[in-house]
Amino acid sequence: MNYNNEVIIKFYQAFQQLDWKTMQQFYHADARFTDPVFPDLNSRETQAMWHMLCKNAQGFSLKYSDIESAETTGKCRWDAWYTFSKTGRKVHNIIHANFLFKDGLILKHIDSFNFWRWSQMSLGLTGVLLGWTPYVQKKVQATARKSLNKFILEHY
Repeated sequence: MNYNNEVIIKFYQAFQQLDWKTMQQFYHADARFTDPVFPDLNSRETQAMWHMLCKNAQGFSLKYSDIESAETTGKCRWDAWYTFSKTGRKVHNIIHANFLFKDGLILKHIDSFNFWRWSQMSLGLTGVLLGWTPYVQKKVQATARKSLNKFILEHY
């Protein structure tokens, strides 16, 4: 097993325990993160995002699989089950993570998932009817950004 595999495994083991402090340690100072809800975060914002998500997690469980890595890249699948705090709805999200590593740390982390599928579970009827639209995705992103900015002000 190579070192990048170990980083991925330890990162998701910490996530399983909602151990945001350990998760933060795996990010490079110049790290970038993006996913359909939190696009284009810098390292500080990424670390705060994991802190916020772990702190607010309800009914959370996670499993990871299909880990592959090379000298500077890595990828895996992770499944998360949780209660979406804004609606109280149960979610099972299937995420594909891609990593770029530098100096043994995560430099770039891109999580991909089917936003429409996620919105149907998390938002209910609104997600079913409109979750595929850019309008709903942008609204979710704006709400997530506002929550993250507030969290950063309160905790960092």
